[in-house]
Amino acid sequence: MVVPDFSYHRRDSVQDCTKSSQDSSAERKTFTYFFNGAIYLLSAYFAKNAVVMFIGSMNPAADVLALAKIEIKLTDIPEGRNMVFQWRGKPLFVRHRTQAEIDQVAKVPLSELRDPQHDMDRVKKPEWLVVLGICTHLGCVPISDAGDYGGYYCPCHGSHYDASGRIRKGPAPLNLEVPEHEFASEDLLIVG
Repeated sequence: MVVPDFSYHRRDSVQDCTKSSQDSSAERKTFTYFFNGAIYLLSAYFAKNAVVMFIGSMNPAADVLALAKIEIKLTDIPEGRNMVFQWRGKPLFVRHRTQAEIDQVAKVPLSELRDPQHDMDRVKKPEWLVVLGICTHLGCVPISDAGDYGGYYCPCHGSHYDASGRIRKGPAPLNLEVPEHEFASEDLLIVG
């Protein structure tokens, strides 16, 4: 019986049968450690990329981000008028209030309001009111310049809002929502 000779495939450090394998263990383990380390690094890199791609897929699309902000030219809105814009798929009311409207809503006592809020807490500039045009009762769209208080009126169930968007009469529990907005200049409003 002939035993095959595999010495061609063996490392030089283990060719000598008289030496202990402990003498060459450092050299053999070094290769294994480097190889395993490289595999771990590659695995971590691919896992990181998979997590980043997964989390990135949850971000809003570019067309949604484009609708996240709206710029409104205030010179197009005459005093005493209300204009409706679409923002994030919802109606946005921007009202250029007269001094009489400002004075009228400023003198309303908080005790008369269902959802008490000062007018100055709802506006950044007294002459401009920015609210979402969605009734807080069941989500209908109110009509501007209507109702018992000269602000907004929801014809669906009869909610009356004043010129500050505060609920005054009817089933709506809350005031009209004021979205995040800022005045970039005297004639430019940015909502969002």
